[in-house]
Amino acid sequence: MDILKYTTKVRKGQHLTAEERHDIEVHLKDGWSTYKIAKHLGRSYNTVKDEIERGTVLLYNGKVKRYKASVGEQVYKAHRQNSAKKYRALETSSFLQYVAVQFKNKGWSLDACFGNALVKGLFPRNEMVCTKTLYNYVDLGLLPLTNLDLPEKLRRNTKAKKARENRKNLGRSIEERPESVENREEFGHWEFDTIIGKKDENEPCVLVMTERMTRMSLWIKAHHHTAEAISEALQKMLAYFSEQYSSVFKTITADNGSEFADLSLVENGKTKVYFTHPYSSFEKGTVECHNRMFRRFIPKGKSIDDYSADDICFFADSINGLPRKILGYKTPEELFEQELDLIYGIRDGMSPAPMLDFSVRASPSLRNPTSFYANRYFSVNYCRLLLQFAELNSG
Repeated sequence: MDILKYTTKVRKGQHLTAEERHDIEVHLKDGWSTYKIAKHLGRSYNTVKDEIERGTVLLYNGKVKRYKASVGEQVYKAHRQNSAKKYRALETSSFLQYVAVQFKNKGWSLDACFGNALVKGLFPRNEMVCTKTLYNYVDLGLLPLTNLDLPEKLRRNTKAKKARENRKNLGRSIEERPESVENREEFGHWEFDTIIGKKDENEPCVLVMTERMTRMSLWIKAHHHTAEAISEALQKMLAYFSEQYSSVFKTITADNGSEFADLSLVENGKTKVYFTHPYSSFEKGTVECHNRMFRRFIPKGKSIDDYSADDICFFADSINGLPRKILGYKTPEELFEQELDLIYGIRDGMSPAPMLDFSVRASPSLRNPTSFYANRYFSVNYCRLLLQFAELNSG
């Protein structure tokens, strides 16, 4: 059997060649119809018809129309010159430089760079390129970045995981959680998780708390990865919110790790605690996403003990100051402050307290923050103080 007989000669989407144009010219002189030529060449009828129209010229003072393969080839090449994709790297050089600086200095994603510049009007729209084009420019080498600098682009894993069974639930199931929590339209619904560095029984851990609506993430360094240490650090954190903590923490969702065995003790009639199904981390995907961001600063295998509370505060600030597309390119920090204004300012009939400057963290007047901030506005910079106090008091 002649295998070449069954091989496709012309593939769909290929342009006509110069030889095919010559065949068209010859067969038209022989009186072939357009349909017969198309069938002979293995081409679409419309492809041959359009080619004949493009390559037809007038001869003998316009009295005769005739197809010329050379003319068809010239028209084709002229069209191809105008069809080449043009990159706008030169006319958008200022914007591309801004993206590179924000990416390297602040750790913003390419989409965050584009969205922030677009929302704030930093550049004229015709001097910018969209997020998809920015990623294309990375592949083409038009940005001083590589795909290795884009951790989320390289780590996507679509493999299905087999769910394991036979693990106990520590408390109220997530199935009992109100459906309103899923909508992310109400402030005060949190997801909890812990992060460890080295697998050591004496290794500290970081308690990560992420609010579902604003995506604000609070991190506390605990001296051990145990239920007692986590409970102690959490109770001290909640104390800083005074009696309004149940308005800030309406629900808490965590997994069934042993470190959360005492988590239900924070319930006070208003704050409810829910636990995900065993081995179902996707049910608290918001905090899991922030865990991946955390690993950009402290990779697995690196001891948490090597980092101070100040370091962890800096990491948290970087993440909470990242503009998010899902938030209209606002930052979690901005939205979190607005919600706390409503709780501690407007509802109590008090004006919000001024933002604390980072330099006052060591001030002796703040050694007793409970009395200093009782019933007052809880600023984001003050969250930095909490992490320092939590580490000092839990050590």
